[in-house]
Amino acid sequence: MHYALLLNNAEPAEGEVPEEAMLQMQQAMADYTAALQAAGVLIGAEILEPQAQTVTVTRRDGDLRIEDGPFADTREALAGVFLLDVPDRDAALAWAEKHPATQYAVIEVRKVAAACDEGVWNAAACTD
Repeated sequence: MHYALLLNNAEPAEGEVPEEAMLQMQQAMADYTAALQAAGVLIGAEILEPQAQTVTVTRRDGDLRIEDGPFADTREALAGVFLLDVPDRDAALAWAEKHPATQYAVIEVRKVAAACDEGVWNAAACTD
């Protein structure tokens, strides 16, 4: 089954996190993804650029709007996604508990309902 670990956190201000702490977290993240890879459960992972780089696209009442900035003005925002292929929810939670970002982020664990592989959407591919 495919599960997404969604990292949500407040972005620190420029210079707020000491460089040493940043390097330690980068190493912890590398170790974590290596463990996921070694276990054969990692489908992919992405860390997103800061919210300031966000562009939103909406179409309301036929009007297309492209705007700078995140859609919602919140303290915490989506910062990254890890996609896992694990046997069940308990396994996904076990990996989420080990995620180094739990030190500063909320990790949302959500089962994937459908996946697009080579341009074809398939719900069954997420439940094997």
